[in-house]
Amino acid sequence: MSFQAYLDNIEAKTGLTPRQFVELAEQQGFGPDTKATPIVAWLADDYGLGRGHAMALVHVITKGPQISRKHVESGGTHSDPADTLWLDGAATNPNA
Repeated sequence: MSFQAYLDNIEAKTGLTPRQFVELAEQQGFGPDTKATPIVAWLADDYGLGRGHAMALVHVITKGPQISRKHVESGGTHSDPADTLWLDGAATNPNA
């Protein structure tokens, strides 16, 4: 599953876009210096997200939407079409 697919699945499950999760994380006090463990626990407790999905959000919460070029059009399971993840909802994604 691509990085973007994880984010799109999270939106389908929760009704919240990745950008909304970033904003909620900021309200929780989470940001670039936060370790993954408390973010994963929050996402599991409050939204029922599993570790894989939570880790996709950990990335955008702590590092932003940019991903490594090695994941772009690599042909592998986790291949993404662009090096910037779309955070504003699957329905408006220009790369979809």
